[in-house]
Order: sequence, then structure tokens, then C-alpha cells
Amino acid sequence: MNSMPTDSQEAVSSSLDGNHKILTNLYNNCQDVIFRSFSIGAKTEAFLVYIDGMVNLDSLHRNVLSPLSVVQPEDDGSLLNERLASLISIVKYSEIKMISEAVSKLSSGNVILFIDGFAIGYSLGLGTWEKRNIEEPTAESLVRGPREGFTETISVNTSMLRRKIKSPSLKMIPFQTGRHTRTEVLIVYMEGIANPSLITEVQERIERIDIDGILESGYIEGLIEDNPFSPFPQIQATERPDVVSASLLEGRVSILVDGTPFALIAPATLFNLLQSPEDYYQRFVIGSLIRWLRYFFFVISLVLPSLYVAILTFHQEMVPTSLLLSIAKSREDIPFPALVEALLMEVSFEALREAGVRLPKQVGAAVSIVGALVIGQAATSAGLVSSPMVMVVAITGIASFMMPQYAAGIALRMLRFPIMLLSGMLGLLGLMLGIIVLVIHLCSLRSLGVPYLQPLAPMKGSELKDVLIRAPIWSMRTRPSLTGKTNYIRQPSGNKPEPTKGNEPS
Repeated sequence: MNSMPTDSQEAVSSSLDGNHKILTNLYNNCQDVIFRSFSIGAKTEAFLVYIDGMVNLDSLHRNVLSPLSVVQPEDDGSLLNERLASLISIVKYSEIKMISEAVSKLSSGNVILFIDGFAIGYSLGLGTWEKRNIEEPTAESLVRGPREGFTETISVNTSMLRRKIKSPSLKMIPFQTGRHTRTEVLIVYMEGIANPSLITEVQERIERIDIDGILESGYIEGLIEDNPFSPFPQIQATERPDVVSASLLEGRVSILVDGTPFALIAPATLFNLLQSPEDYYQRFVIGSLIRWLRYFFFVISLVLPSLYVAILTFHQEMVPTSLLLSIAKSREDIPFPALVEALLMEVSFEALREAGVRLPKQVGAAVSIVGALVIGQAATSAGLVSSPMVMVVAITGIASFMMPQYAAGIALRMLRFPIMLLSGMLGLLGLMLGIIVLVIHLCSLRSLGVPYLQPLAPMKGSELKDVLIRAPIWSMRTRPSLTGKTNYIRQPSGNKPEPTKGNEPS
């Protein structure tokens, strides 16, 4: 797994020419890999190797080349080996004994120093490169909450977590995944809170990965999830450090991948994907009402077009007479049945939504909104779709925008079409059949072994206060049991605020 080129498995040689030959063969036709030979003292030869654009050249000259160029002749040989650490004023300084270590350090932006007669090399931490500034996440914007999001640099992301969780119990297990990319991956968890069996399970799944490259956290997600054929995400992805910190304090595990701002959180349940971090930043009454509104529109987004098609095609007696006459009047010139009409509008709306996402930010929103208005009006005027159908599709589209997690919204958009087809063929019977199959599938799903509908199925009554409602912070004394009973108590029972009597004026 994660094999390196054959030559890189050799040990570092005491022969300077031998090390130089191995590395030049490995990096043949690599114009950005720089080899710099120089002399230390009177008779000791050495060379540096680094990747152009990934090293601070000023620091390299000031802290490495300049001190070594003034070494006295009597410091050659063994004395030089003893004094090298004091001569080079660099914090990140380590010895390497294998060529594979040199290749790994070099790819991470370090400078590698080889000295003639020394059977070891030295890794000098002088890496630097352009990085994106910390910005507000665009996919998870909030009215109230932190305005910072992860970046593509994993060291910046870990520092943001350390700034929120200052306890030494915050642990990080490093991995290098991908035979060629050697992507840095971190498993982050809270020692004493996360279930040890959960940490072991995540480690084993990541260690089993054998692939040529990892370019984004989505690769990791697709390789470790329980059911890759399900439309529902079994691992939560987020750009927000506050969401990751809250999940770690609940006993879950996060996976950080270098090169992407999206961190993974596992295990995940359906209710985690329907919750927003802002639910906990607002007062609990407001948070509960917004959560109920989100649940309601979750159902609307999934079944409203199917319900309209089923009733209009098979169950007209369920519609009040005045409303039925109004719908019949708007449909008298429509050449298509309700199912074809709904499919036509839904496909058009989804195409416009994708076009708005892919277009530049300045014009994307305008195209999606204006395009929907223009196409809806034009289709109604041309007699291809009825006005009630346009309204149903518009309400469904707005409902799907309320999903906090983009991946969960995509799952609803996918499932809407097969349920619509069942409703068009079997009426409300088909609608109920589709919902029953969907519920059975959700009950069978697992996220790292945790039931996907927990705490609703299986029922955990004490945890429903953070699912059906958003209970006050002071009342949530225990952590969710989805990660085990380790350190189950979150806070003591005396945190409930008590009113105090003010001083009455004399």
C-alpha cells in the first residue's frame, strides 16, 4: 500500500555522490527540483535539494548557507556533526535515514541537506507557499455565528480547531494516503470523549485505502462509507470549524485532508444533516421553530410534486370543487398529462439550478432566478404547462433550498423523480409505496456502524430533545449515545439560570 519508487527504499549513503545520483534519477525531468552544491569549511562537500516555489529562499540563505559557509576547518568531520544543530537556526529540524523519508519531506516543502561522509540527511523546515486567506464559508452562511471557514492548508485548519478547543485532549493521528500524491490526512478526536472503537474503525478504513491519489476529501468519503450506492451521505462534510468542534465534543470523529477546505465528520445521521449550527446560536424557542419549519419543508421538497400528480391523475374527488374547476380551467389547453408536465418543469428547474451554480458568481444567481421566471411564464403562455404546476415546482424548489447540507439536498432532488413516476402510475398508492421503500432504506443505513435514523430508530427518548426540538443548552446534560457511553455527562445539572431579586429602590 502507498508504495514508493524502488530507489527511494534505499538508506541514505555516506557517499555524497551516491545520494546525489539516486535523487537526480528520481527527479529526472523535474525542472522545479533544485540541487545546490556547496562547501562547508575547507574540505567538506555538501548539497541541498528543494522544490522551487515551496521554500523561503531568504531564510535558506540566512539560516543555512551563511552559517555553514563560515565553519572553521577544525569543525570538519565529527565536530561538525556535533555542532550542526547549533549552527543551523531552524525550529523544524530532523534527521532522515531513508531516501523515502527525504522524498516525503521534500514534497512537503522542506529543504534536504546531505553532507559528504554522513550516513544521514537533514530535513530543514523552510517550506512556504501561497495560501488562501480565511474567509466566510459560502455554502454554509449564517446570520449569527463565526465568520471563518477552513482553507486548503491543513496546518491552518488544525490551528483553527486548536484555537476553539484548547484542551490537550484534542488528538490528531496523521496518515499519508495516495501512492503518488502522498496526501496528508488527519483523524481528529477528543480523547476521553470519543469511543475508542470508533477511532479504531476509522483508522482501519483509512489504512485500507490503496489508490494512486487523493485530491479532495470526497475521495476519502467514497472509500470509507458503509453504503456507497445510497443517495444519502453517510459522512457529513463541512467548511466550518465551529461545526467540527461541536461534533468532536459530542464524541464524533473528524477527518481533515490537505488541499481541501471540506472536513469530514463521522458518524453522521439524517438529523445531523438537517440541523444548522445556527440552531444553537439562537434562543431555543426560535431554534426549535426554525427546525420544525426545516423538517416540514424537507417533506414538501420530497413529495409535493408527487402528491399533486397523484391527486390530479387518480384522486380528483379529494380536491374541493371550486379549486378543481380552477385547475381544470388552467389545464384545458395543456396537451400533456400531469406526470409529463411535472417532469418537464422539474427537469428544467434542475437544469437552471445547475447552470446557476456553474456560471460565474456575478451572473449565476441572476441566470437561475430570471431563467426560472422567463421559462415558467413562457411555458404557461405557450400552453405547455399550467399555472398551478409552475407554482408547485416553485414551492418545491424553494423548499429544497432550506436544506443546510448540500449533499442531503441533492439526495432529495434525485429521489423526487422515482417517487413522481410511481405516483403518476399508481396514484397515492405509488406515493406511499415510494415512501415505505425510502423509510426501509433509511432504517437499513449505517454510518460507521451507527443507525442512520438514531435516535428516532432505534428510539432514544432522552435524545429526542435535540432532534424534534432544540432544547435549552442547560437542559442538554448528556452527549448523544451514537458514539458510545464514554464520558457521557456533558455538564452538571446546576446550570439552569435562576431569576434573582433586584434591589428595590428605597
